[in-house]
Amino acid sequence: MKKAQDIAQRLIALFMANALAIITGSAIVGGIPVWKAAALAGFTAVAQVAERLAKASVDGNLTAQEISDAFGGNGKKIAKKRVAK
Repeated sequence: MKKAQDIAQRLIALFMANALAIITGSAIVGGIPVWKAAALAGFTAVAQVAERLAKASVDGNLTAQEISDAFGGNGKKIAKKRVAK
């Protein structure tokens, strides 16, 4: 349960960080409503992390290190884990 809560909190923070970062860019580019650009950036970031978490949990065990790697953007360790099997 603690892992699920940790992942959920981190996904929300990830969504917010990516959504807030894109607001400035969408204001500069123009033509894209700010809320749509922010939502797209947030959902894309969450989807990438969800994909990394899914790849890491293929063996049925998701460690704290794998969770950290998924959020840290280090997909190489997850890929190595799949190859090593």
